Amino acid sequence: MSAAPIRRLFLAGFTVLALASTAHAQGRGPVGEAGIDGFGDDGQLYQDQNGALYVRRGGRYLPYTGRTDFVRPAPSAPAAQAPVAPPAPAANLETDPTVPGRPGGTPPAEGLSPLEAAKAKAVLRTPDNEPIDYAKIYGPITDDVFPVQAFNYKKMNPAFLRQEIAYHGPYEPGTIIVDPRAHQLTLVESNGRARRYGVGVGKQGFSWSGTATVNSKQAWPDWYPPKEMIARSPKLASEVDKLQSGLGVAGGLRNPLGARAMYLWQGNKDTLFRIHGTLEPFSIGKSVSSGCIRMINQDAIDLFSRVNVGSKVVVLN
Repeated sequence: MSAAPIRRLFLAGFTVLALASTAHAQGRGPVGEAGIDGFGDDGQLYQDQNGALYVRRGGRYLPYTGRTDFVRPAPSAPAAQAPVAPPAPAANLETDPTVPGRPGGTPPAEGLSPLEAAKAKAVLRTPDNEPIDYAKIYGPITDDVFPVQAFNYKKMNPAFLRQEIAYHGPYEPGTIIVDPRAHQLTLVESNGRARRYGVGVGKQGFSWSGTATVNSKQAWPDWYPPKEMIARSPKLASEVDKLQSGLGVAGGLRNPLGARAMYLWQGNKDTLFRIHGTLEPFSIGKSVSSGCIRMINQDAIDLFSRVNVGSKVVVLN
């Protein structure tokens, strides 16, 4: 096996293509330590299920249109493939022998830490298509990367709880529609149906409207607040740490982005707006954030499992 074999694994919804040669891995080619075209984070290309290539920058995935002659296709999947095992309980990430990489457990995917492997599995979590049962869907989640506490839905205005509704509007299935005034997000589904969730939106002066696409999806993502936000918040300044892409808060139970985040772009430009979970579920139905669209963590996980990279997002004015 060569020093830099082709490998295939799922990370943040993408297939990772390792570098095709030792020379490239050492930086003697178009992909080096600075990454593809000098701006990547990890010197790797990412490929979605449709074959489109991306490069990672600042924790996000940008369309890549540069040289591809040095990339060999990822090997085809076997005809019969074993189902992906469910994510290990987050509370036991460091000690549970069933977590990838733990003694006696499943071997980790090449190059991934146990935490990264758990995140990769969380990205592949399948949606629950059973009839909505609030006691079930807002109960605790113990089999994700980190444990999600139960949400007391009985104290929430029912208008902001997850619902299945009829839809006969102009948008095609797969479209996300955000109505900031109603504090609701609707995912259009097929056969005249839709799934609606309550959201928190930006306070006056921080709101945004328009059309965007989901550029990338991440489970328990790191959060990199703007420098201006850090400067005007002494408390936040004391909470950020030096991470791979700058000052931020590592993904986890104290991260304001919560369990999932979907990053919204317009063309090749980051809008800096996200659809994400929250540490403050009772802010749903209010206009209190710095502009992002926040959801109850259980709802963010459910929406994340139903939305593809490239999905259209319409934020109404």
